[in-house]
Amino acid sequence: IFKIKAVQLAEKLLPAFNTPTGIPWAMVNLKSGVGRNWGWASAGSSILAEFGTLHMEFMHLSYLTGDLIYYKKVMHIRKLLQKMDRPNGLYPNYLNPRTGRWGQYHTSVGGLGDSFYEYLLKAWLMSDKTDHEARKMYDDAIEAIEKHLIKKSRGGKKEVLANKLKWFILLSYFFCHVTALKLGPESFKFDGAVEAVAVRQAEKYYILRPEVIETYWYLWRFTHDPRYRQWGWEAALAIEKYCRVSGGFSGVKDVYSSTPTHDDVQQSFFLAETLKYLYLLFSGDDLLPLEHWVFNTEAHPLPVLHLSNTTLSGNPAVR
Repeated sequence: IFKIKAVQLAEKLLPAFNTPTGIPWAMVNLKSGVGRNWGWASAGSSILAEFGTLHMEFMHLSYLTGDLIYYKKVMHIRKLLQKMDRPNGLYPNYLNPRTGRWGQYHTSVGGLGDSFYEYLLKAWLMSDKTDHEARKMYDDAIEAIEKHLIKKSRGGKKEVLANKLKWFILLSYFFCHVTALKLGPESFKFDGAVEAVAVRQAEKYYILRPEVIETYWYLWRFTHDPRYRQWGWEAALAIEKYCRVSGGFSGVKDVYSSTPTHDDVQQSFFLAETLKYLYLLFSGDDLLPLEHWVFNTEAHPLPVLHLSNTTLSGNPAVR
């Protein structure tokens, strides 16, 4: 029944791809099939982190159903992006689905762009490391990120010009521990001699985000260094102490305040990701082993498509 429902939903989403370029609209009316983009997006553009974060789900749906249309839609996006000019070797965050031109040349591995790069690596992993095209696109992007988006503070710490980059976890742990609540702010900057702090009031909130805990889990699985479990436990205690409310959990408005104010919102990713990654961090490696499972950007596990895997009902042609 879940596969049937997934196919029904995917069929309702396919009209979003009916653009001159094949780059989908950000939104589609499920009844009429009419698509549109966010009004605030530059020059009527679609957003890299949205149209570039479909590969895993559509690839898996083609595998399960034997219908190549979903696979072809996402591969078309990849082929088009490969032909585009890339300033500094990176992909700008806005692409006009009518003209096939970049809406502007702003690049980032924070919001609007982050999960596109994530999915390049995960597409390779999901393919049992046979999708060499995705891996090359990822490697080339990482080289450009290291060259153009990383700088050092006066104290020698590295900062990436983004608010959610998962790779620099030591820095993430640092900025969590300089706050009153031991929870990290939404974003941080290096300002003069000050290291890794949220400068503006609008950056000081924590809304139960999972990215740092997600990274603790990956690093625990890769290294089994106990400090990652220790840091995860500290995060769990801080969330329990400062974010639990009578009806669940809430974000806080200022992680630097010892008497935080709640925002009265429990984000959906708190259950889907934050708590799931905390649970996995303290579970054995035999629970969702990484050689068999890849997590999409919202922490839903999808199986690695091993050629020898006979437990799935996929179409051999898709494999």
